[in-house]
Amino acid sequence: MSRLFIGIYPPVDVVDAIRELPRPEMTGVRWVPEDQWHITLRFLGNADEPDALAAFERIGHHPAVTAEMGPYVSRLGRDVVCIPGHGLASLAALVGRETADVGEPPDPRPFAGHLTLARLRGRGTCGVAGERFAASFPVTELALVRSTLSSSGAEHETIATRSLG
Repeated sequence: MSRLFIGIYPPVDVVDAIRELPRPEMTGVRWVPEDQWHITLRFLGNADEPDALAAFERIGHHPAVTAEMGPYVSRLGRDVVCIPGHGLASLAALVGRETADVGEPPDPRPFAGHLTLARLRGRGTCGVAGERFAASFPVTELALVRSTLSSSGAEHETIATRSLG
């Protein structure tokens, strides 16, 4: 069993733009390393990798979509600082249908695409929320990713990719 998710990674030019956002060292703020910047389409949780790979391969045809990021850095709940990602709901729905029998049940809440920049602990605050940020990119590939938790945070390893379009 592995902790898995299916997501998309922004291209280099969008990563470069995100890197320009301020990320000050602040008590209670844990910045997500840039090699982990992604948008999760479906969190599978602890799942059997062969079953997850089989479901990942079953994901049917979906035309390429455009991810619209922004227009501002925002908060998601109490402890996530993120950049909203729009235009991905139909792709996330397809991924959810094709992988519904793998890992944890799909989240029943409406899809809220986002790229996590930081997690807040305790009463941590982050002055980056509200910063203007807008970018878009064509989504042409999905990734099945293993996320291994350790005392220093999560480590991500892409175990399969799949082209769209």
